[in-house]
Amino acid sequence: MLTLPALSEVLGTALILAACAYVFLAAIALHKSRAPRLAMPASSGRPVTVLKPLCGAEPRLYDNLRGFCRQHYAEYQLVFGVRESTDPAIDVVRRLQREFPERDIQLVVAPQVYGHNLKVSNLINMLAAAKHDWLVLADSDIDVPDNYLSHVVAPLADPGTGIVTCLYRGRPGGGIWSQLGTQFIDEWFAPSVRLSQMFGSQRFGFGATIALRRDCLEGLGGLATLKDTLADDYWLGELSRRQGLRSVLSSVVTTTDVTETSLASLWAHELRWLRTIRALAPAGFAMSFVCFTLPILGIGLILAHNSYNFVMACAGMMARWWIHFTQRRGRDWQGAVYEAWLVPVRDLLLFIEWTVALTRWQVSWRGQVMNAKGHDPA
Repeated sequence: MLTLPALSEVLGTALILAACAYVFLAAIALHKSRAPRLAMPASSGRPVTVLKPLCGAEPRLYDNLRGFCRQHYAEYQLVFGVRESTDPAIDVVRRLQREFPERDIQLVVAPQVYGHNLKVSNLINMLAAAKHDWLVLADSDIDVPDNYLSHVVAPLADPGTGIVTCLYRGRPGGGIWSQLGTQFIDEWFAPSVRLSQMFGSQRFGFGATIALRRDCLEGLGGLATLKDTLADDYWLGELSRRQGLRSVLSSVVTTTDVTETSLASLWAHELRWLRTIRALAPAGFAMSFVCFTLPILGIGLILAHNSYNFVMACAGMMARWWIHFTQRRGRDWQGAVYEAWLVPVRDLLLFIEWTVALTRWQVSWRGQVMNAKGHDPA
């Protein structure tokens, strides 16, 4: 039987090995995912409808929506939707209609609610105005390059494709909390996705972008199937995979605004993400503690503080900071250096959030309190 000191040594070493294995593999996955600037794919000639549900005058809303009006694509329709006639986002859409008269831009104002998920209700109302059979569902707070649409819809030409989705990087709105939120996206979420992709996973479906054909959507039971789910983006991919269709992670990476201005707002947002992940993949969530590199390495050294573990932990720490700097590649280098001190804060806060996410299922989303542990919509 192992003595307590021996057990501590084994446990500490195991934690350090697990944390190092994750961070090294994540760094490799990020390196492998780097690609030169994408050339424009040959046009499929298929017209596309982009559905953009809106709610309120978000920061940079005009700039983000304007990017969708400037796409290098032959024929596409933009459908914006709000629930209330007093929504300030309406003024932004009207401005775009005046600025781009050549674009097919429609606004749907419809208060009908079909379930607990108000975003899905909005999309159901908007879908009636969609003219085309290739659909792109895109969040309101993403910024996209001019070739976004052509790359995102290209895989839909293959009948074996169910959905196409995009990764995204964060853009902080200013202040420490938005910087930490950006690091959550760039240094935890994105590396985890790239690592899953490297090992062949197709369990992708991110609300920033979901592209699919209308016949695929109807084959899943339509948007009404998702009216009471929290993770509607995930379930669009999961249900299509159950039909034998492939999920594609696009080569396009979009940008999302991170606007949290307080610890409370950041905490609520990230806790919603974590509890949703826990509901969808409980085993994976339980093991995800190895992703919180610096706290796990610290705990491992406390339990097993020998020279071999110290060297391994130092190597793991270097890899963790490499991820921080490589994810800021091509952007503000001075900002990356300044924010490097936030890396241990980011990892520790995420570890605490993960622990709290184990305790309950309730999440807060756009003023609603919902239960993350939803039922399988199928």
